[in-house]
Amino acid sequence: MGDAHRIGVIGLGVISRAYLDTLVGHRAVRVTAVADLDASRSAAVAAELPGVQALSVEELLSSPDVDTVLNLTVPAAHAEIALCAIGHGKHVYGEKPLAAELTDAGAVLEAAAKAAVGVGCAPDTVLGTGVQTARAAVEAGAVGRPLFASAVMVTPGHERWHPHPDFYYTAGGGPLLDMGPYYLSALVHLLGPVRAVIGASSRLRTERVIGSGPRTGERIPVEVDSHVSGVLEHEGGVLTTITTSFDGVATTAAPIEVHGERGTLMVPDPNNFDGEVRLLELGGAQWRTLPPSAGYVGAARGVGLLDFVTADGLRAPRASGELALHVLETMTALLRSSAEGRRIELSTSVERPVPVPLTPLREWR
Repeated sequence: MGDAHRIGVIGLGVISRAYLDTLVGHRAVRVTAVADLDASRSAAVAAELPGVQALSVEELLSSPDVDTVLNLTVPAAHAEIALCAIGHGKHVYGEKPLAAELTDAGAVLEAAAKAAVGVGCAPDTVLGTGVQTARAAVEAGAVGRPLFASAVMVTPGHERWHPHPDFYYTAGGGPLLDMGPYYLSALVHLLGPVRAVIGASSRLRTERVIGSGPRTGERIPVEVDSHVSGVLEHEGGVLTTITTSFDGVATTAAPIEVHGERGTLMVPDPNNFDGEVRLLELGGAQWRTLPPSAGYVGAARGVGLLDFVTADGLRAPRASGELALHVLETMTALLRSSAEGRRIELSTSVERPVPVPLTPLREWR
């Protein structure tokens, strides 16, 4: 896709600022346009960024000055915006999940293949030194043959800090579809794709109370399950137990642990780019911290988009639409398994992304 790639951003909510901080002024890309359903918001953002136009969504999608659409809309709109962008011959990189529904996600990749354009998707946190150092350790045999793993995410819910948390509790939201992509993407990097799942979930509260911003005290309905647990069967035979919840106060469990014949590896929070990777070897007296050995050093939101636009046919983008589709099927299969009370085999698979070598900040930023 080449250098000086022109980016148009659709959706200027909370997450957009982190992307713009990474992308604006980068040598490989140029942000040329922004759009939001709230025209005043796009005008305000454009006013801060020299050379950036404030356009309507329709104008940005058809703009000849945009090569790739960065889709930061709410999950329910991901597929619609992606399909429109592809229809205009543009590449698409979006926030997770790829789409709120699996059939829509599949339609996005099918349309992109026909149009010969690329699709990328967050999360890109797994490209930082945390998960990548853990992956390098597993591949170097630090734990011996991996046997099983665990993944745990517990919070009391995003309504405590997010001023407009409604979409976390509607179709496309919930703890699994919101936070699961970080954990599942990391698990695919560490242990490979998933072949089958067994799930269980619950929704014991029907409403939430907004805790910050202008709508403080407002009650919003909960339309999706707020606690999801399950077992993932990886293609290599490793079993992962996973828990994602908006119903707990806190947990002392490691975000991810990989247990092997010769040791246990503690993997840092995959919602962060870095963090300590710790190893306890069989018969060892104490945990030791492994120095960073892989990943984008000092990575920030948007590094996956940079990886996407600079892949240039030499390798597959690491934050790819194919990985996002497999992760989405894994999550929707867990929810379907919970509803139907049975084990479900997946129809998708994916090649593990190419590992990220240790890449200093000056080389990627």
